[in-house]
Amino acid sequence: MLNTETPAPQHASLDQYPTAELVNVLVDDQYKAVDAVRAAAPRIAAAVTAALPRMERGGRLVYVGAGTSGRLGVLDSVELYPTFSWPHDRAVALLAGGTDAMFVAVEGAEDDVDQGAADIRNANVGPDDVVLALAASGATPYVLGALRAARAAGALTIGFANNPEAPVAGEAEIGVTLDTGPEAISGSTRLKAGTSQKIALNTFSSALMVRLNKVYGNLMVDLKATNAKLVRRAIRLTSFATGADEEAARAVLAQCDFHVKVAIVALSKNIPVEQARALLESARGSVRAALAG
Repeated sequence: MLNTETPAPQHASLDQYPTAELVNVLVDDQYKAVDAVRAAAPRIAAAVTAALPRMERGGRLVYVGAGTSGRLGVLDSVELYPTFSWPHDRAVALLAGGTDAMFVAVEGAEDDVDQGAADIRNANVGPDDVVLALAASGATPYVLGALRAARAAGALTIGFANNPEAPVAGEAEIGVTLDTGPEAISGSTRLKAGTSQKIALNTFSSALMVRLNKVYGNLMVDLKATNAKLVRRAIRLTSFATGADEEAARAVLAQCDFHVKVAIVALSKNIPVEQARALLESARGSVRAALAG
């Protein structure tokens, strides 16, 4: 039996726990998710290193999963645009059962190996793409079908699974095993298995964006100021990075569509925004390199 499906013997009387103890048990069990991701950190680092040149060539991140794993892939994909200005068309999420499965479980969709392969082909996955195959069990047919089709297309495949020796991790070019063990509620991988996948995906995509020069120091300098909160954040980041007051920061940001990178270089070097933008382009988007130039 898979670890993720095995009842946890220490919690055989879970339904009889007092509410305070029940809550503490469910919370404490989540610590194992962090431990599992930490143990897999070298594999995640290898995945970032392997993915980087493909992203620099214009490739896409393609997330594939079913159920909780698939929904976590959707979440990671959609958050890359506001956080890092990563283009929508370069973060593709394929979910067993289609878009509707984000909100309502589509029974049997995860068992369709042929549909997984078809979805990869329909997405025109190619050699510059990076396919993230996500499955708590590590043996979801839809995900395996997609993984095999992605490998056949020459894409880099990264498999995330929560059971040792799982096919999704074993058949991927880079396997990331997040060994979280039995769940407090047996088989409910929306618990710590899901938490571990969320941490692993956050870590992978954030590290990749840092390597792609979308962070300066630890500042989120390539965000999209798509609402009032993010406009205020852009102003604060620019002020913090340059020492300019908020009024000066806002004035320069207004000249460059609130692109924090451009504003930082323009203010720091006291140059027009167009010249700052050109410096950044020649520095491959690196604020640090543009300021040194």
